Amino acid sequence: MSTNPCHMGTLAIALVGAFVSGTARAAEPVAAATPWVEAQAARVRLVAGADADRAGKSFLAGVEIVMAQGWKTYWRNPGEAGVPPNFDWSGSTNTASIKVTYPAPIRLVDPAAEMIGYKSSVLFPVAVSPQDPSQAVELRLALEFAVCREICIPAQASMHLTLPPALLKGAPTPLVAAAQARVPRSPPARRGSDPVLLGVTAKLEGPDPVLQIEAKFPAGSAGADLFVEAPDGIFLPMAQKLPGESDATVRFMVDLSRSGVAPELKGKELTLTLVSDAGASEVAWTLP
Repeated sequence: MSTNPCHMGTLAIALVGAFVSGTARAAEPVAAATPWVEAQAARVRLVAGADADRAGKSFLAGVEIVMAQGWKTYWRNPGEAGVPPNFDWSGSTNTASIKVTYPAPIRLVDPAAEMIGYKSSVLFPVAVSPQDPSQAVELRLALEFAVCREICIPAQASMHLTLPPALLKGAPTPLVAAAQARVPRSPPARRGSDPVLLGVTAKLEGPDPVLQIEAKFPAGSAGADLFVEAPDGIFLPMAQKLPGESDATVRFMVDLSRSGVAPELKGKELTLTLVSDAGASEVAWTLP
């Protein structure tokens, strides 16, 4: 089975172990937040407030990463190189469920590889459901991630935030709510400006296996892109945009001829994430 190489190319690697609390930057007010944790080219904090969609039942927290100018970090699927973030919540207490979501990423291109991630800063929304809403939640995170520029630096940060019951009835944190609005939506939750998947054509046999995907971008194709994920650790090449778009309809191609994974994809459910400047959507598609 082919797996994502997640290599660093020829980039130098340094391990970050510095966890010095910094001074919070000037930003929108948050209901609860940890101090900033410094990690050389990045700093990290936990923020939290009420969940507007489940008022009184869950918190909407966020893991915020702010990077030095020119640095980047990665999405859940980093692309041709890089390392996805790893969120370890095992030290938390009074939690029924903790779910991290990912704002729409962008394509990161350098001479050695095409990657998927974020520049400058990102906030990952985290839905936290308490086991007992009448008691405080102790949210403990051990985070592993990577930041890259000319070098790629694996980084670690540990944070602890207490979420009191009263926070469930408070206001959502605008910073987290804005990040949540940038998370790609499923078809039932799609907004009018979000991309629409029109169809997938799969040719999995023969010498030139390929996936072709067609999508409509109702608010225009500025920033239009597609990221395709396969299950079971199968690594897919990056989708490439095809020429000839019309009426906000864009076609993409995933060339499978050199990856050798085409036979493994039969019957598999792919996750297609469509992004644009105006919105983003996520669709599951099962191959024949």
